[in-house]
Amino acid sequence: MEFGLKQLVFYVFALLTVGSAVIVVTIRNIVYAAFSLMMTLFSVAGLYVFLQADFLAATQVVVYVGGILVLILFGVMMTSGRLDMKLKMERGQLFWGGLVSLLIFILLLSVITNTPQWKNVDEGASLEPTTHQIGEMIMRQEFLLPFEVTSILLLVALIGAALISRKEVREE
Repeated sequence: MEFGLKQLVFYVFALLTVGSAVIVVTIRNIVYAAFSLMMTLFSVAGLYVFLQADFLAATQVVVYVGGILVLILFGVMMTSGRLDMKLKMERGQLFWGGLVSLLIFILLLSVITNTPQWKNVDEGASLEPTTHQIGEMIMRQEFLLPFEVTSILLLVALIGAALISRKEVREE
């Protein structure tokens, strides 16, 4: 079996994903945990690139790293006066958390071992980007109406959030 540059880069992204995810759940400083979460999300985007899911990789970076994580960091830094809170872990929490984690690991391992092998794509073949296919499905096929309804719903939610967050409330 040949171990090339692609495999090396994949294993680096996989190691970064798992390592930074472990740091997220084990570190006590919430700011460091948030920055480690950023590294986890970037690494997952890199894994999406290896799956040839360019749209998912870009969405991962824009939505999760660019939006959600920045929101978490601002929320933590603006609202908490104490960043070094000492969290107390009971012995029962560790047991049940470990048991649930082990069951999820066994489930994932069984899914991985029972999934048939994918056929490899020819190395020389050029694939059409998935963004083009997704755009065609959203704008020209059966997903146009749900897409437009979702955009209107998000606009109404944004207007409602802006009205709720205003400091001055006008009484009429």
